[in-house]
Amino acid sequence: MTEQRQRPRRRGQGELEALVLSALREADGPATAGWVQERLGGDLAYTTVITILTRLLAKGAVTRERAGRSFAWTPASDQAGLAAHKMRKVLDSEGDREAVLASFVTGLGADDERLLRELLGQSRNEGED
Repeated sequence: MTEQRQRPRRRGQGELEALVLSALREADGPATAGWVQERLGGDLAYTTVITILTRLLAKGAVTRERAGRSFAWTPASDQAGLAAHKMRKVLDSEGDREAVLASFVTGLGADDERLLRELLGQSRNEGED
């Protein structure tokens, strides 16, 4: 009988980004990649944490400042902001923006459609001030 070692489950990029952002939000201020790695239990390689932070920086979800020879990272966006950024990126990559938006809106449930109408109404009212 052969012994099988169970390989750790591979997490997706979005899941890792969410974990890193969550850890940064728990920090009392700017945090180093080493602090984030430690906060996440140390099961991610330091280089993986740096890669995720760099991707989040490119997406505008975090900011960084020089801290000695390294960087200290701060969340610039919460999970909702990151999801909204992804939605805009998908929308921007499509040729027929109107068709994509129309398809999205017609696929919404009644509660989501009502919420979207309320948010759009608030946005218009704020613009009139």
